[in-house]
Parts: sequence; C-alpha cells; structure tokens
Amino acid sequence: MSGPATPDDASPIPSDDLLRFVGSSFRSIWALELLLTLKSDRRPWPAAELVSTMRASELVVSKALEGLVAAGLASVESGGVVYMPINEQVSRCVNQLEELYLVRPDAVRRAIVSVSSSGASAFADAFKLRRD
Repeated sequence: MSGPATPDDASPIPSDDLLRFVGSSFRSIWALELLLTLKSDRRPWPAAELVSTMRASELVVSKALEGLVAAGLASVESGGVVYMPINEQVSRCVNQLEELYLVRPDAVRRAIVSVSSSGASAFADAFKLRRD
C-alpha cells in the first residue's frame, strides 16, 4: 500500500550524465555555491567580494575558483570573476544542476562528496598492507 505522494516523489531524478558532470566539475559544495552565486548575478565579481558574500575564507574561494575556471564554468576577467560556461551544453548542465539542487540538495551533495571520498579512499588503499 502506498501513501500519498510527497514533494520528493515528483523530484527530478539525476541522470548519470548530470552526476558525471557534477563529479568532474565540483570538488566541494563551496564550488557549487560559488558558481550559483556567479550565475545569479552575472557581473565581474572581485575575489574579496566573493569571500565576503560566500562567508568563506580566501583559500576556500580561490580553490573553488581555480576548479571552476579549469572546468570551463567561469573566467577571470580584468574586473573580477564571471560566470562563463565554455559552451551551450555545459550551460544546460549547469541549469539542470541548479534545478536539481533546489529540489534535491542532498543528492547533489552526495554526488560531490562521493567523488572526493572515492579519491581519498583510493589514496588510503594505496597504503594498506595486504595479507597474502
């Protein structure tokens, strides 16, 4: 017997492509939040203003920005950092991700964390002693 539909029942299910995009583009939730800030107000953002707006450290913001620029999601211009996806396909992925993040933030967080923790696990596994 099934109960009444909840809002989560109608939430979009992330596609494998979108999850791969999340995993390859964002090293942290900070990076995603930073991208969404840049996207919401499309102007050049000075780094100091991003630090203040995000209420984050300079290191967190600079690392997130490095990742966003490397992923083709942002660009450093003379006036600051701007949201600038490398192509229309990436722009569509960001739009889908933003929609998903609004309705299923935990799914997006898990996708980001699972990639970073799998890398950490692989690193830790390299140091395990094996029993033969």
